[in-house]
This record gives sequence, structure tokens and C-alpha cells, in this order.
Amino acid sequence: MILVINGPNLNLLGQREPDVYGAATLSDLETACENWGKELGTEVECRQSNHEGQLLEWLHGAEAEGATGIILNAGGYTHTSVALRDAVSGINIPVIEVHLSNIHARESFRHHSYLAAVCLGSIVGLGFAGYRAALHILVERETDTRA
Repeated sequence: MILVINGPNLNLLGQREPDVYGAATLSDLETACENWGKELGTEVECRQSNHEGQLLEWLHGAEAEGATGIILNAGGYTHTSVALRDAVSGINIPVIEVHLSNIHARESFRHHSYLAAVCLGSIVGLGFAGYRAALHILVERETDTRA
């Protein structure tokens, strides 16, 4: 199972800054991720919270719940949370950081990610396709480790 964790303000997709994030909603994103997972033969579970502590709990419990990989869009916490960075570095499953927009082409405070150094990789600026790419990578890694 691949766990997709979306952080603060992602619940406002389709409403918040549509010129940056587009008109599609979080529900649209979750449906797309679940469908891509089916195509790849894996279960995808999507979660969203505006609360940092909840994101930490999901990261801490992911392996025990059977997750083999995590796609994480920590939203604004990407640029502020040492606690999320430590949670990612403290778990034993791969995490790919994903952002819908190109954080490096936006305000300067968004250019730094506390998560990037402890994630398997980062995908930014590709919209929903970034989630799809991350899912492919995690499923491929899972398949390689079973072979």
C-alpha cells in the first residue's frame, strides 16, 4: 500500500490560488491517485490534514499499517517543520516529496525544503503528474525489492 499524505491547505485545491494550483479539487487528486494505483496493481490510501501533529502520527504509523512507500506533500510545513523532517528520517520506508507548484519559482521562503534531504527524492511543479510519477517510482521500488 502506498500512502499519500497531503498537508495544510491542500483541502482548498480548486479554490485557493487556481492560477497556481489549478481548478481540480483534492477529491479529484485522490481519485486520480487511487485509479493510478489500481492500474499499477497497488492500493493507494489518501489522507489530508491541516495539523502538523496528525501528519507526524501518520508518518510514524505508516509502516505498521502496511505502507511500503509514502508520497508526501507537506504544503507550507515543507519550509518550516523540523519535526516533519525528523519523522521522515526516523521511518524505514521511502518517502517522495511532491509539490504541485514549482516551489523554486515562487517566493524565496518556499525555496528551502527541510524534507528534501531525508526523502528518496522530490518532484515539484508537475501538478497531478508529480503524484503519478512518485507512485510509479514507489511501486517500481517495491517490485524490485520483492524480486
